[in-house]
Amino acid sequence: MFLAIVLPFLSFIVRGKILTGIICFILQITLIGWLPAAIWAVMSLNNDRANKRNEDLIRAVREGRK
Repeated sequence: MFLAIVLPFLSFIVRGKILTGIICFILQITLIGWLPAAIWAVMSLNNDRANKRNEDLIRAVREGRK
């Protein structure tokens, strides 16, 4: 989370989203664009975590039915 706030573009690159990281870097290099880039990175990180939790729950429900 700290990385997503301080260096938003690096947060995307570490998660394997290279093109998104480059676009975020271009946005981040402007002083005004840094805040939207940080918000974008944090929201993206939270969405990725939520998707993983949902996948884990779906997998657990399917295994429980067997």
